Amino acid sequence: MSRRVVGVTLDNLDHLPKHSRGCVFWELAPHLKEQAEQFGETELEKEAWVSNVLLEWGSCGRIVYSDKLPVGFVLYAPPNAVPRSLAFPTSPISPDAVMLTGFHVLPEFRGGGLGRMLVQAVAKDLTRRGVKAVEAFGNAQPDDEPSCVVPSEFLACVGFKTVRPHARWPRMRLELRSAITWKEDVEAALERLLGTVSVTTASPVYQR
Repeated sequence: MSRRVVGVTLDNLDHLPKHSRGCVFWELAPHLKEQAEQFGETELEKEAWVSNVLLEWGSCGRIVYSDKLPVGFVLYAPPNAVPRSLAFPTSPISPDAVMLTGFHVLPEFRGGGLGRMLVQAVAKDLTRRGVKAVEAFGNAQPDDEPSCVVPSEFLACVGFKTVRPHARWPRMRLELRSAITWKEDVEAALERLLGTVSVTTASPVYQR
């Protein structure tokens, strides 16, 4: 089973889950969001937002595939491109950070490292562009309904730490340097392990 991560473009935007594809909670001011929902234009507005961010700022998301199946995604942008970024009790986003606006892995694919893979792809992209961190408003009280605010527990699982606590909407932060260091540490440990195995065993050992 192969896994790959690619940048979000207008051509693959429809590979986002249906709820996320039509969610404009972050992308539009509240009154414009209501209008888009009323007239059934949320997907058009989402596409317009992604198009504008791509043109004015650059890459703003990643999709992870398992073979040919899209199984997770992440979206991010500068806070000034996210109208809702000032609407939370834990606002504003730090001036040295980019804002995470969406992060999701299909439930049946969780626990296999895909979230970390997406985080590392984001860290690699943004570090090259001089960004120091990614921040997000977490949902500390998620229910069973789909939400446009990422559960804080999920963010914590992929390396985010709380920088401004709140009972419902904590602001969380991921230092990109630590995300890259984590990847390098894991790769170095694997190399040491494989090196040890190749020296101390007479034949390859396979584990399921």
